Amino acid sequence: MSLAPSTSGTMKAFRGKLHFPIIMLCTIAFISLLYTERISILLSSNPFSKIKSCSKRGSVIKNDDHRNATEDKIDGSVVDDRFVFDPEECSVENGKWVFNRSIKPLYTDRSCPYLDRQVSCHKNGRPDSDYLHWEWQIEDCTLPRFDPEVTLEKLRGKRLLFVGDSLQRGQWQSLVCMVESTIPEDQKSIRRGRAHTVFKAKEYNASIEFYWAPFLVESNSDLHIIGNPKERILKVDSIAKHAKHWEGVDILVFNTYVWWMSGYTIKSYWGSFPNGEEGYEELEAPAAYRIALKTWANWVDSNVNPNKTRVFFTTMSPTHMRSADWDNPEGMRCFNETKPFLKKGFWGTGSDKRVMRVVAEVLKRMKVPVSVLNITQMSNHRVDAHTKVYTETGGKLLTDEQKADVLHNSDCIHWCLPGVPDTWNQIFLAHL
Repeated sequence: MSLAPSTSGTMKAFRGKLHFPIIMLCTIAFISLLYTERISILLSSNPFSKIKSCSKRGSVIKNDDHRNATEDKIDGSVVDDRFVFDPEECSVENGKWVFNRSIKPLYTDRSCPYLDRQVSCHKNGRPDSDYLHWEWQIEDCTLPRFDPEVTLEKLRGKRLLFVGDSLQRGQWQSLVCMVESTIPEDQKSIRRGRAHTVFKAKEYNASIEFYWAPFLVESNSDLHIIGNPKERILKVDSIAKHAKHWEGVDILVFNTYVWWMSGYTIKSYWGSFPNGEEGYEELEAPAAYRIALKTWANWVDSNVNPNKTRVFFTTMSPTHMRSADWDNPEGMRCFNETKPFLKKGFWGTGSDKRVMRVVAEVLKRMKVPVSVLNITQMSNHRVDAHTKVYTETGGKLLTDEQKADVLHNSDCIHWCLPGVPDTWNQIFLAHL
């Protein structure tokens, strides 16, 4: 595809021969263009950014087109000329949050019986609701609306399994709640386990499942959670105990991030140590993350048949602990925020670019193709959508006294449901 509008009319008018100096100038200009493009790619801060040479809309606007576009402006509105979503063409991270009161969630925290109390913000007393009416608009294409029946048809006869931490569990709960109301009561069921929970849509012979593995690899804090991060020890080269539950699944969606960010170093060990857990080494978090992700990648490459199973990886869900990041130095974490921070390209300290690069580098070397659900950039803006003090801790709702101490008790990690994870699933469905 041409990088510039057609110049055929100009060439027909110029019938003389091109002189050698003109040819040299054109050659130098072309080489400079390629060099500049190459440098811009190398300097890109987002390892998952897609570089597109052209748009399906076409790159030339003729005078007649301009006049028609002007005539199409009615009452200040402009015809949307973005093309239909294509995972190979659209960069979901390039977009903006737009407030749209007409947007209604497909469920509430009272209508869906499968939501944890931890994420049921309205039920827990959150007074504002504007955070429910923002939609992510991608710059160059349109993200299709989530359709519960289309989703269930795509899952007919299949097992879908989300694997990861409580943020991944939130995405699983979001998807279940977005489809469950269309299923008759006698055609759906749920079986909850400590690590593995299965929701079934019987009529579709489909299951939407969640498996708890916060690090993906094994640790001493998998089921019996150790509150003090300094006491957690990871087996960064061991994954079989978890992975045996992932075999034979049709669609796998993995995620791991926030548990790795609880300290500068992580106690890690691998191989056979005669002294057991005393053989660990203190590794910097990104280094331990890289080893663990390679362990996961090796399992996928060795055990997944890409002709039968699709694999997805959800990028990191950002945290919002430092209000100065979004130009509110007097703020109390995310507590007082009621709308997104709309500065284009905003990237806070709750998203570690080193981890993003590790994910990009490991996935690039895998034999089995992995589809990336890049939710980080869009979620970075949503300082307003966390559970804050409208949540629980230790299995109990926060007391009034705890709610009053917003600086220490605002949860700026997890997301209210309905909320931001619904958009993650909108993107996920568009990729299916």
